Amino acid sequence: MNPFKPHSSHWGAFSGRYENGRLEIRPHPCDPHPSPLLGNLPAIADSPARIRRPAIRRGRLEGRPCHAEKRGADDYLEVSWLEAEDLVAKELRRVYGDFGPRAVFGGSYGWSSAGRFHHAQSQIHRFLNVLGGYVRSVNTYSSGAAMVIIPHVLGPYDQFDRKSVTWDAIERSSELVLAFGGMAIKNADVHGGGISQHIVRQKLSGAQARGARFMLVSPLKDDFPAELNADWLPIVPGTDVALMLGLAHVLVSEGLHDRQFLDHYTVGYDRFEDYLLGRADGLQKSPEWASEICGVKVEVIKKLARAMPGARTLITVSHSLQRADYGEQPVWMGIVLAAMLGQIGLDGGGFSYSLGALGNIGKRQLAVPLPTLGQFQNPVTDFIPVARIADMLLSPGEEFHYNGQTLRYPDIRLVYWAGGNPFHHHQDINRLRSAFRRPETIIVHESAWTSTARHADVVLPATTTLERDDIGAADRDELMIAMKKLIEPIGEARDDYQIFAAIAGHLGKYEDFTENSTSTQWLAFLFETTRKALAAGGHDAPAFEEFWDKGELRLPLQLDDGGPARAFRRDPSAYPLQTPSGKIEIFSQTIEDFGYDDCRGHPQWYSPRPETGGRFYPLHLVCNQPHQRLHSQLDYGQFSLSTKIKGREPLRINPADAAARGILDGDVVRLFNGRGSCLAAAILSDDVRQGVMQLATGAWFEPDDVTADHAMCIHGNPNILTRDVGTSKLAQGCTGQVTKVEVERFSGDLPAVKIFGPMTFAERVE
Repeated sequence: MNPFKPHSSHWGAFSGRYENGRLEIRPHPCDPHPSPLLGNLPAIADSPARIRRPAIRRGRLEGRPCHAEKRGADDYLEVSWLEAEDLVAKELRRVYGDFGPRAVFGGSYGWSSAGRFHHAQSQIHRFLNVLGGYVRSVNTYSSGAAMVIIPHVLGPYDQFDRKSVTWDAIERSSELVLAFGGMAIKNADVHGGGISQHIVRQKLSGAQARGARFMLVSPLKDDFPAELNADWLPIVPGTDVALMLGLAHVLVSEGLHDRQFLDHYTVGYDRFEDYLLGRADGLQKSPEWASEICGVKVEVIKKLARAMPGARTLITVSHSLQRADYGEQPVWMGIVLAAMLGQIGLDGGGFSYSLGALGNIGKRQLAVPLPTLGQFQNPVTDFIPVARIADMLLSPGEEFHYNGQTLRYPDIRLVYWAGGNPFHHHQDINRLRSAFRRPETIIVHESAWTSTARHADVVLPATTTLERDDIGAADRDELMIAMKKLIEPIGEARDDYQIFAAIAGHLGKYEDFTENSTSTQWLAFLFETTRKALAAGGHDAPAFEEFWDKGELRLPLQLDDGGPARAFRRDPSAYPLQTPSGKIEIFSQTIEDFGYDDCRGHPQWYSPRPETGGRFYPLHLVCNQPHQRLHSQLDYGQFSLSTKIKGREPLRINPADAAARGILDGDVVRLFNGRGSCLAAAILSDDVRQGVMQLATGAWFEPDDVTADHAMCIHGNPNILTRDVGTSKLAQGCTGQVTKVEVERFSGDLPAVKIFGPMTFAERVE
């Protein structure tokens, strides 16, 4: 009988074994709340959706005129690795030779592996840099607006996103946690580099047992753990800034704000107060004004505002709020509200962005560095904000604004994608389909036949984490895992490293890319970074072979000292913030000088942008993260499939909205707006605010007609409906969290969902 071997994943550390054609998974014994998403892993071993051999799109292989127009609708032919490598190498040589590296986009946005070496983003960037560089993307879909605004207001993003407020501090000190957007446990089930202990639930329960009170501001009641009995403020989606302003108005009008803190630690408060009290524009941002916009009662706003100064209050803002129109504003306004309370830097108080968004955020920092594969230097300076890929492909040479810069989209001839699925992450999928027909060549590494693979010219089968050895380690997680291979590669799948090494060989760059090292040699080399730091700190520092045999290594943690916010509060002269003023910038002269009409020098309320075409759609659709998978990963897994209804993604709708449309529980419905439509299955729920529906992202996009420009997704991908515009000229972040739609019962013949079935390949005609 095969022994269980240690491994790690985004969903948690575990051990597994493959026996009699079945993959068995056991969560790590030290994990107090293992994620149910581990239940999706066994399907990796036998899913018909897996890519088993290299494949080339027929139109590309046959060289037909206008072959790119067939992407997404064309047949594929399986080929040998040698033929695929040769085609890719020739195309890379042509594009780099004729157009240079500024014509190559290196796409790798996604959670490709919890391992430190077989991380597709590191591998592809290293490979393209060896060839001469590439156009890159910056920031993330999850927090694109926050990553730009926080450095202007507080300082480096990573310091204040992840280093100021810990779960331990909340458990011991917080008295009132005001969670804008909530802290959904499903989000804390995952972390990019892996997670060995899921502690969020127990830490929040510990705070509650001590007497802490929780306020949830969200249109969804389950955006906070149910057992904590949070007070639910079912807000209108996208109006949190109005509520924050109403709270701030009460603080000022009743003299409850901490003027001493504002004078000592911030700049520009008076400019903001002029706006808040209407001295600048004649409109007071009162609770009455806020209530009309956000749907929270006036007395509730006043009562909450009066409670905050007398308690150790923590203001949290989730990823979701800034994934919307003007997404910079709720993050900035959350910081201002915390500053007005004067509690930034206090234990368990102040402000935290994205707490609960990932499983390790809120834990203590590691005291040693982690293994990291070098990517070499990229000489190309061109970049795009990550959520602007369709704009780039559709409008080469067009001018765009970003964070004070005026830039132009490069003319991309070749897209090379490994470790991501833009047909999950990106908005307005029909527009993205058009954009993916523009480049001359698209090359994709994938493990399964996702829609991204189905829109490529060359598809190279990549292994999953279960099919290779690696080192699992994540920031703020004290357990390093020897990720041992559990199954043999499916079909002819290869590691990304092997794929890139072979293509580099065709291009005369094998030694440059590999440094003549095998994967095993690289693991030992990368481990040495951490081992040396452990030895220098006087900690247990085993050799790589000893670590590998044992299967795991516990790493030391830093003290919970409150991070830069605590140091700044203690002595702002000795520990100034890395902002122009060295203080919290309630008013930013830098941003004001950019002259943007959609992001001025202080936080403010902007009315939602109207829908295109002028048509009114009555319902808000919240497109949040799923509880049954990570993004779109392993949607074919057993746990994810078990949640579907009639093969569709479940849609939650308030009973009153359903009744008005004759929709019953379990009905297949059609959601639609001016951008597209999709099918889903209705679940009636009072946990969703009236006027709001919720459809999670991640269902693999399957069009009803692959040749149609305006296709319907028959599976339930909400990004067929979301809008592809930037948050503002400042950050150009993703706005895919909320959109407006209508819904109706579906009355036609129900099409079968086939996206997880085996791919049918064309025969080659010689």
